Amino acid sequence: MRAARSKSMDMEEEANDQHTIDMWKIIDRERLGSMELKISENPKLLSKSAGKGLCCILRVPRSLIEANGKAYQPRIVSIGPYHRAQPRLSMIEEHKWCYLGSLLNRTKTKGLGLEDLFKAIVPLEYEARECYSETINLDSHDFIQMMILDGCFIVELFRKVAELVPFERDDPLVNMAWILPFFYRDFLKLENQIPFFVLNQLFEVTKLPGEKSTWTLSTLAMIFFNNSLQRPDDVVVSANQRQVKEKHLLDLVRTSFIPNLEETAEPRKRVTTPTHVIHCVSKLRRAGIKINPGMESDSFLHVRFRRGVIEMPTLTMDDFMSCFLLNCVAFEQCYSGCSKHFTTYVTLLDCLVNTYRDVEYLCERNVVENHFGTEGEVASFINNAGKDVAVDLDLSYLSKLFNDVHKYYRNSWHVHWASFKYTYFDTPWSFISLLAASILLLLTVAQTYFAASQYFDDSKKS
Repeated sequence: MRAARSKSMDMEEEANDQHTIDMWKIIDRERLGSMELKISENPKLLSKSAGKGLCCILRVPRSLIEANGKAYQPRIVSIGPYHRAQPRLSMIEEHKWCYLGSLLNRTKTKGLGLEDLFKAIVPLEYEARECYSETINLDSHDFIQMMILDGCFIVELFRKVAELVPFERDDPLVNMAWILPFFYRDFLKLENQIPFFVLNQLFEVTKLPGEKSTWTLSTLAMIFFNNSLQRPDDVVVSANQRQVKEKHLLDLVRTSFIPNLEETAEPRKRVTTPTHVIHCVSKLRRAGIKINPGMESDSFLHVRFRRGVIEMPTLTMDDFMSCFLLNCVAFEQCYSGCSKHFTTYVTLLDCLVNTYRDVEYLCERNVVENHFGTEGEVASFINNAGKDVAVDLDLSYLSKLFNDVHKYYRNSWHVHWASFKYTYFDTPWSFISLLAASILLLLTVAQTYFAASQYFDDSKKS
């Protein structure tokens, strides 16, 4: 009996020894070292700076790229590190050096050279790097060179468009009509930014005594982008008076659309009742809710609901505006330190538009001015713009509007009356059909009445 137990114990020990040997065959010392190295490394594609308030230039989420294609990619010019040195953008890269050279030729009178530009940006390097959500694999010289080259190109272009500095006679960037419109779009893409404080530093350092002292970089930027926005001059001037600390050019233009009104401010506290999503244009019309162009406003974000009418300032839909809207939404989705006005507005559009017929109605009401494509293409764009977008309607500036429209829609009396008018009085043919049916009904009633009267009269005579 003892011999059997001893033999069993020996077999167990042998199995354990075999298991130990097999384990060490699986464990690879080199691979363990590789794992430990990865544990000690900091993330590069989403660095620790991405969680800080200073980080404001981020990669667009993959879900938005899949929904909206190449709207976030620069087409002809790279600004900053994310799309740097791409061959397809090399044409403008060469002209950046030409613009830097022309700027330095002009600042020689001030005694300002290339070394002075480096001295101006070196103290800002750490703060500038912290603005990017990814680790920038460039040494200090290359990083500062990129900031100077891209920043001076933008500042010099702004000066020339504002006619503070003349264009060169043979400058192809202005002589070829197709190039500047691409700059308007590329300079407002989230992944194609450099910090505004870097731009402003270069602007101040390179300013000559003869330049208008009252014009800030913000004013020059708004003049530049107004070639596409086509807003009144007073809106451009007001950008010089707003007490806003811009993060970059996209944030500057985005902020200029946010009205300084109490009714368009985002609530600080969550509303007591959940905010209701509203129906599309077709259903709202059946409930008697109209959509009219709003009063004159500097911003299409100023939307109101009064006495059964949604008032929306006209939105001009074109290639520039579509790109601008998408990148503003992407910025608000990625950066927690800004308001969510554009995200809320795009969500409203997505609620209102289901099909091309909804877009047709908005165009007929002058709420949308369509230079984008067919009504179906506009509807598709709006639906994609609101796809996979996170928004808290309870804390949005339109939360009251959503709830007021929902409450009005649920009111049974005017909904039934509006539905009746929509069904029978919306078109001349529906009205004619109703009129014909009513006449036929009256004739049938009259015929029945006279037939009954004839019958009773004959009964009395008999």
